Amino acid sequence: MATRTASCSCGQLRIEVFGEPRGVGVCHCLACQQRTGSVFATLAVFRAPYKVTGEAREYLRTGDQGGSFRFRFCPVCGTNLFHTEEGVGDNSVAVAVGGFADPSFPPPEVSVYDCRRHGWIQMPDGVTAYEKDPE
Repeated sequence: MATRTASCSCGQLRIEVFGEPRGVGVCHCLACQQRTGSVFATLAVFRAPYKVTGEAREYLRTGDQGGSFRFRFCPVCGTNLFHTEEGVGDNSVAVAVGGFADPSFPPPEVSVYDCRRHGWIQMPDGVTAYEKDPE
């Protein structure tokens, strides 16, 4: 089984995940743009179990459709490394793809909140785009 480790910029916070991602996606919602300081977030979702090392601070945010998301970030460098959704029974975790520092990481399969995508951003061929979040 494949093992991958993502870390924050300073290396203090790490998350180790096992197996292939359940999915890789890009989110263009305004909250993700503000959270990342970029024009979108790229996330890979992994099944539990996963292993976190280091100290994390948390931020709970309610999404546009009412879901609650608990974001974990490094208190030293501020990197927002991973998050979970409250009340979802599968205990999966969404990890920022950039934290893996792996240019060969699998590409996104979906693009959500395409209604907020900056016009100059082009998604790769084969990416399924949703106007909002399909869930």
